[in-house]
Amino acid sequence: MKKLIILAASTAMLALSTPAMASSDKAGCMAVKGEWMSEDAIKAKATELGYEVRRVKKEDGCYEVYGITKDKSLVEIYMNPVTGEVVKIEKKS
Repeated sequence: MKKLIILAASTAMLALSTPAMASSDKAGCMAVKGEWMSEDAIKAKATELGYEVRRVKKEDGCYEVYGITKDKSLVEIYMNPVTGEVVKIEKKS
């Protein structure tokens, strides 16, 4: 019985310590910092995808690329820092 209580308490603590981002739209960004592409590589990847890159920053485990689409819309693109895969795109007004 004592082992069951310890197991239940450990499981509850683990669940509470899991980052909130794991359930968000940016969950595809979880990666070890040493495996990240450089900012220049992310800029090149975004440019290949047709975006005019204005700014790149690191936040919540993702690269956030601020750019302009071919139709001149402002966008915020969340990119996986290891693969450069687009995780999410938000259009800005």
